[in-house]
Amino acid sequence: MNSIVKSIVPGSYAAKTKIAPGDVLRRINGNVIGDVLDYQFHSCDSRLLLEFTGTDRKIKLIKLTKPEGADIGLEFESYLMDKERSCANKCIFCFIDQLPGGMRDTLYYKDDDVRLSFLHGNYVTLTNLSRKDIKRIIKLRISPVNVSVHTLDPKLRAYMLGNKKGGEGIAALEALVNAGITVNCQIVCCPGINDGPELSKTIKGLIELGKGINSVSIVPVGLTKHRQGLAALRPFDKALALQTIRLAEHYGSKCIKSRGSRVFFCADELYILAGLELPSHGYYEDYPQLENGVGMMRLFITEFEDEMSKLGPLPRLTGSMPAQSRDLSSRFPAPPSRISIATGALAQPFLTKLLNIAADKYDTIIGEVYSVKNDFFGESVTVTGLITGGDVIKQLKGKELGTKLLIGQNMLRRGEDVFLDNVTVPELSNALGVPVRIIKQSGAEFLLAILGY
Repeated sequence: MNSIVKSIVPGSYAAKTKIAPGDVLRRINGNVIGDVLDYQFHSCDSRLLLEFTGTDRKIKLIKLTKPEGADIGLEFESYLMDKERSCANKCIFCFIDQLPGGMRDTLYYKDDDVRLSFLHGNYVTLTNLSRKDIKRIIKLRISPVNVSVHTLDPKLRAYMLGNKKGGEGIAALEALVNAGITVNCQIVCCPGINDGPELSKTIKGLIELGKGINSVSIVPVGLTKHRQGLAALRPFDKALALQTIRLAEHYGSKCIKSRGSRVFFCADELYILAGLELPSHGYYEDYPQLENGVGMMRLFITEFEDEMSKLGPLPRLTGSMPAQSRDLSSRFPAPPSRISIATGALAQPFLTKLLNIAADKYDTIIGEVYSVKNDFFGESVTVTGLITGGDVIKQLKGKELGTKLLIGQNMLRRGEDVFLDNVTVPELSNALGVPVRIIKQSGAEFLLAILGY
């Protein structure tokens, strides 16, 4: 049973009742609670009758009154209050299948759970949903849902997903959109398979589904050097990247005229491969596809520029501080010192440019941005988030790193200080002989970090 109460949040509404750890939640207002979605939906009301089975196996009824939508304050043994649904597909482009052996077991787990799509933004294929599941999503108004589409051709989708039910996922997508569920889509584009004319068909089909399709990201297939025994795929080149961008922008312009939103966006990587400037800040609207690397660098640059504008000129600490600034001295960084930054090949030119901009404005920055080649996964993998600690150590050992090394938080496992290859941040620091500072994926924090805040 996964709806066992693990703990009760102090000061919450539940804390004022006789609910106790170990109690098992059965129903809310007569509705059976099967998982976290049932719990969140049925606990929204202001007046609740909660039915538990106590640790003594007796039924316990709890009446609770709270503001509508307020959290009750219960934490359960299992986050989903149910078993997580794993992926039944064998996608020809699956990145997990391209991982080397010997890594943490959790890195090889593939989820395809629509509940995690709603709660955390994970992308799902909809191939493991029954009609009952679809009806439940519609009934509970689970929205938005993030769907890996790739193509709207049933046979081609079945091939790409390695699952004969691939076409059924398209029918599920249509059912959700027709019922008013908002959907964000992802297209992993594989050269020679679902690009060019096939991509054009997919885009047209998604447009025909209407405004329920909120946004669509088009991302290039990621290929590591560990593809032995897998489908033969080739990477994007400059010409195909440019062609794909022009195709997406063509339909994006049509969507702006018809519905006021671009809808279709290409990943930053495609612009860099094509040798094009990144689009402007306004191009990305409200950045609906950041998690897919769409507009991530443009947002980073915008945050950097905004923070620089807020800071304004800083006093030169190499000389005397103006009298009017002395009361603010605690805000200012230490005198100039050399720093270093480790990043992926994709981001290195952008971070170097930002570092130089800041260095031109302030005299407190001396530093260098090091591009770390991805030997672990292969040189074709250029994103910062897939850099391993071992590669950083191997390539930066003996380099002039200054007083500290900055690394992006996206290199590490969420909430931890561990790289994909199990190297820890303290191990990295010890190996390189320099303090390591972790910075969030934020242009503002990047500026403050290089300034010494």
